Amino acid sequence: MSVLFLVISALVLIYFSIGGKTAAIVMSVATLVGVANDGWHILSFLIGGVLLALALLITLPGDLRLDKFSRPLLGWVRSRLPKLSPTEQEALNSGSVDWDGELFSGKPEWNKLLDAAPAHLTSEEQAFLDGPVEELCKMLDDWQITHEHYDLPDKVWKFIRDKGFFGLVIPKEDGGLGFSNTAHSEIVMKISTRSVSAAVTVMVPNSLGPGELLMHYGTDDQKQHYLPRLAKGKEIPCFALTSPVAGSDAGAIPDKGIVCKGEWDGKEVLGLKVTWNKRYITLAPVATLIGLAIKVYDPDKLLGGNDDIGVTCVLVPRDTDGVNAGARHLPMNTVFMNGPTWGTEVFIPMEQVIGGQDMLGKGWKMLLECLSIGRSISLPALGTGAGKLASLATGSYAYTREQFGRTISQFEGVQEALEPIAGYTYMMDAARLLTAGMLDRGVRPSVPSAVLKYRNTDLMREVINHAMDVVAGRGVITGPRNFLARAYQAVPIGITVEGANILTRSLMIFGQGAIRCHPFIVEEIEAAGMEDEDKAAKQFDGIFYRHLAHTTRNALRAFVLGLSKGWLETAPRQGDIQKYYRQLGRFSAAFALMTDVTLLTVGGGLKARQRLSGRMADCLVQLYYATAVIKQWHEEGYPDDQRDLVEWCLQTCLHDLQDSMRDAIINFPVPALRWPLRLLVFPLGATGLNGPDDKLGAKVAATIVNDTPVRQRISRGTFINMDPDDPLGRVLNAYNLANETAEMRQRLHEAIRTRDEDELDGIALLMGHQRKELVDWACAQGIIKADECPKMEEALTALYDVIRVDAFDADGLKALAKGAKGKRKVVERPSKD
Repeated sequence: MSVLFLVISALVLIYFSIGGKTAAIVMSVATLVGVANDGWHILSFLIGGVLLALALLITLPGDLRLDKFSRPLLGWVRSRLPKLSPTEQEALNSGSVDWDGELFSGKPEWNKLLDAAPAHLTSEEQAFLDGPVEELCKMLDDWQITHEHYDLPDKVWKFIRDKGFFGLVIPKEDGGLGFSNTAHSEIVMKISTRSVSAAVTVMVPNSLGPGELLMHYGTDDQKQHYLPRLAKGKEIPCFALTSPVAGSDAGAIPDKGIVCKGEWDGKEVLGLKVTWNKRYITLAPVATLIGLAIKVYDPDKLLGGNDDIGVTCVLVPRDTDGVNAGARHLPMNTVFMNGPTWGTEVFIPMEQVIGGQDMLGKGWKMLLECLSIGRSISLPALGTGAGKLASLATGSYAYTREQFGRTISQFEGVQEALEPIAGYTYMMDAARLLTAGMLDRGVRPSVPSAVLKYRNTDLMREVINHAMDVVAGRGVITGPRNFLARAYQAVPIGITVEGANILTRSLMIFGQGAIRCHPFIVEEIEAAGMEDEDKAAKQFDGIFYRHLAHTTRNALRAFVLGLSKGWLETAPRQGDIQKYYRQLGRFSAAFALMTDVTLLTVGGGLKARQRLSGRMADCLVQLYYATAVIKQWHEEGYPDDQRDLVEWCLQTCLHDLQDSMRDAIINFPVPALRWPLRLLVFPLGATGLNGPDDKLGAKVAATIVNDTPVRQRISRGTFINMDPDDPLGRVLNAYNLANETAEMRQRLHEAIRTRDEDELDGIALLMGHQRKELVDWACAQGIIKADECPKMEEALTALYDVIRVDAFDADGLKALAKGAKGKRKVVERPSKD
């Protein structure tokens, strides 16, 4: 018992993060008590001595501990810490840490999440959404854009320019609208529910376009000249990073600029002779101002420094001699302007370097910080928009489509597909808003931006695939009636661009986050890299023992919370979801422990252990999205009609988190650590978090089928069009009529089902287009009242129209192939009227 008492005393001190001096006093008292107790075994003195020694080690005089322990430890730690290239070091130093740091800490402070200023819109921003954005969406015909014009119509381009869509985030004093990041996200999301091509056209100049770089790094002259022109659409920008060989790896960019003298505006000036070959560049075919990421060299030492200056961002006017652009790529039947640009030894003056000559070689850091903004907004907004469109359209279609005398939304197989459409859309929206709120608070979330880009585009794929399963044949036939085709075709674009998801998941999220968000690793790496050994040892000495206590605490927390199934963790009482807080706290501790063990054992080899890195990234993703759902529910005041959605999201995240953590442990690259890690993280086995059951799943599926406020909440921000001739409006109009006539149609179905064949007089054999005959019979039989007949016929006409698809004759298809308007007709036999 004495041994157990000493061990428990030490564990309690570590678990509650008791300071070193206090711990030393407590362990001294405990050991002395043991000495006074004749019944104690010799093992008590040994264990007490070891634990006391560890406590005293932390409180030793600085010089003694530094010389005897810290210096030797620093040499060993240097061999274990990951080696960072200059590019990786810049990535590490860019951006900032916010809620992601709490998840890596192992003990999240929930009040920091709940009390943080949320994403919100000003009245001016909301008016812009209700006005110009709504008007723009009404102007967009996605079929014409993608199959007839292969471009936005001229009037749309003019509207976008005139209304300031290219200057959403440019400050008002520079001619822009000065909107928040939340407004930028909402605008892009709403437009994307109408046309992906238009949404991409708007989002690029506001995210990675040169405008963002100029706002943060441009010289005063550059800002005064370019920002007003960009804001008013007098300049169309693009930014070219991707090279055919290097992809988006700035460290491998072959494009270069050589420092030299040349002629500009009739004068000889110092500048760069730039050679580049870029592809996949959005807006390049129409851009008047081309931003480039290049590597700058100074072989003649005109600047007096090193030959290799580094990655630099420059601006090249399109009309400069030697600039080539204008050819187009066609990205998966979306027709936003995208194409290659190239040039050979094109001279530009130093004034065309973004930020001027002083910013030579600092381009990678500039790009990383701006990428964290763009990646947090653009593609996550597109993914969420696709989810909202799929929820609204597919839920409506499932209610209006009938088989065997009832709506297909009542079939469990269909509900199984509707369930993740609703749940994942709510999840994407919550994560989008959490991150937009960070941006509006001035955070540059480098890790959350990667998490959000990867997960929202991946969930977009999941949601659209499920929607296509429900809509089935109605969704696979191309034509003006199809409301899902363009979203389906756009999925690979989101997955691929701005850092392909495989790369983002397996290298960036955990690889960057494990270092960037860790409370101690960054300072340890800095200490290990110092040339001054005394200074390095002192900095290391001030960090390492706190890191050791941090790791031990998280190991204990993971084990104790695993044994208690989280019940020993404290949790906020708001929302009555304490059990989820407790599980998230438990897995945060386990995640922090796994992070430390990975860095300690794998270290610099992490880049080669991409399966491990990917699984750990999945753990972080689930932690982030679960907490985003909690934050969003909190901000909306915990409405009870959203509880089913919230619980579905939390149960799904925890189930997937448990599976990812388990897979990471049983495949851990150091086999000897697999069993100890399983014992610490899953002392009772990896069970108990089974995900949503069928009953909850059915309720969540119903949230996008039933006409309730929660359905409106899920689809909030979607462009709504009730025109029966519009692809989405056709479905929504039928949905409304189906709800209005539900009781009438139920009477009709019941009559057909219960009457004898002689009484039906062939009515059951009527074709779908013979609606009038059916309604006339129902009226004659008294099944439907006379004043109900017109509404009933209108509803049946709309329900039939929803399932019709487009067909083209041979000449029409040939015309489409030439980019002209094709003649089309519907497959089914037309109605008699």
